[in-house]
Amino acid sequence: MKKNKVFLALIFVAVLGCGAYFLFFQKAPASVPYKTFYNEVSEGKISEATIFPDKINFKYAGGESVFLTENPNSPNLKEFLLLNNVQIKEEKDFSEIISTILDVVFYVIFFAVIIFAFRKFISPNTFKTVRKTGVKFSDIVGMENLKKDMMQIADIMKNPAEYRAKGIRMPKGILLEGAPGNGKTLFARALAGEAKVNFIPAKATDFESMFMAIGPAKVKLLFAKARRHTPCIVFIDEFDALGKSRVNGFGGGNDEREQTLNQLLVEMDGFENEKGLIVLAATNRADILDPALLRPGRFDRQVPVERPDVEGREAILRIHAKHVKIADDVDFVSIAHGTSGFAGADLANVVNEAALLAVRNGHKLVTMDDFNDAIDKVSIGLKKKTKKDKEKQLRLTSVHETGHALVGAFTPDYPPVNKITVVPRSNGVGGFTQYRDKEEKFALTRKDMINEVDTLLGGRAAEQIVLGDISTGASNDIARATDILKQMIVDYGMSDKFKNMTLGKGVLGNRGGDPNLVREFSEETQNYIDNEIAKVMEERYEYVLKLLEEHKDLLEYISDRLKEKETMDGKEFYDIVNGAKHCEELAAPLT
Repeated sequence: MKKNKVFLALIFVAVLGCGAYFLFFQKAPASVPYKTFYNEVSEGKISEATIFPDKINFKYAGGESVFLTENPNSPNLKEFLLLNNVQIKEEKDFSEIISTILDVVFYVIFFAVIIFAFRKFISPNTFKTVRKTGVKFSDIVGMENLKKDMMQIADIMKNPAEYRAKGIRMPKGILLEGAPGNGKTLFARALAGEAKVNFIPAKATDFESMFMAIGPAKVKLLFAKARRHTPCIVFIDEFDALGKSRVNGFGGGNDEREQTLNQLLVEMDGFENEKGLIVLAATNRADILDPALLRPGRFDRQVPVERPDVEGREAILRIHAKHVKIADDVDFVSIAHGTSGFAGADLANVVNEAALLAVRNGHKLVTMDDFNDAIDKVSIGLKKKTKKDKEKQLRLTSVHETGHALVGAFTPDYPPVNKITVVPRSNGVGGFTQYRDKEEKFALTRKDMINEVDTLLGGRAAEQIVLGDISTGASNDIARATDILKQMIVDYGMSDKFKNMTLGKGVLGNRGGDPNLVREFSEETQNYIDNEIAKVMEERYEYVLKLLEEHKDLLEYISDRLKEKETMDGKEFYDIVNGAKHCEELAAPLT
């Protein structure tokens, strides 16, 4: 194959060289009007002439230079030249032949490149068949309910005749929906491994092309190959890039993409599952998929692949930590509680980062501190070196973060403080207070949301009490508190106006607060919402100010200690808080 490419390249270069020689390096003769040529022939000044179809090259007697004139194509031209003793030659125009050859060669090469590119784009090797994925459901932990559902699909693929006898039809398509990193691809590979069937992976971008009709041709090729290898699972990742809705402007008016989508719809209508062919697709944007894809008979099932719960996170952490040397102080239950909202890929990253930090810190084993630092690095960013000369900034941050922590500590049923730090991070965070809940909450009460608002306002209130001034550091806290209050009023009907537990006007606006959607309430209602947010915000801020004023000595002591240490764990924090009532030496110098 390589020799053929070199040979074609040499031919191409040779043709270009010949063309360049005739076009640029061959000297063109001087042109003379035919009337002058005729007169000089009559006077006997011309010794020889070469006649071409559209021109005449000639030389003067005793001269070597060649001159050019047009050929009138007169029937008496040859006789006229012979009567005046001119030697005659007749030839075809070689430059025209070369030009014709070059044109032909150019078009041959052009169409060869087009054919080669087309064959390359729809090559049978575009989609590779995997006989064994090497993954089974036993290799996946943390998502037991989903595994049970997928195990049934695997059993149907292994025993299609048994289920068909019971009148059960094998699904044509299964849509795996979930956030990035949740394990959609892993589940698809595990399904093929558990069912012991062929697996053909593809990406939605594989069907994109700058040439028309390439996308539909690839879809045909994919399904033709799948039919030859049944029983088989076809897996299409990032499916939303291929299956965007053709309405509402999601598709962007791309005719090539629409043709590809139409071909996919036709192919999924055109096969029966007697031989065991299932299309699996993965997406994190099922809301923008074309409705024609989601109807029964195409993607029969939509399976949510959700983030793991606390037990699932613990199991996933243990799986990834199998090949890492772990210290005895590592508590995977605590780590699982501290990684709420993490996907499987995030947890794998935490274990890897913890191992890297252990090596960097010179630890022979990965410690709990390494895991805590890894969680912070993954979720918040890299540590930045602090400069002790920035005392004023460090003082401000320590007071702010201590305010958050103390409000949380004195708020019943609020998650306990796990760590307070004033070490700045690479994403602009000057410090943070980390809480670690003992159990996950899937629904929040009004009290839970008010407690969250109080804790967010604790930083600003602490600045005002201790420093007598406020900073821009609370801007994000205030924005989050405002959003929570707005959701309480607009989405959940938790306004003070509805204290009798009635819903009043119910949901006042579009859920999610999309600014692009039309507001569904009047200006009067909007004014009520704004006033209610302002009123509740003021009430909660006054409450937080009063709470921290009562514990001002504790606030100043902890903030001073935090400024010196830069990081304080939850145990030390609660030792100070719980001992504050009977600890008379709070103001003693730090040790």
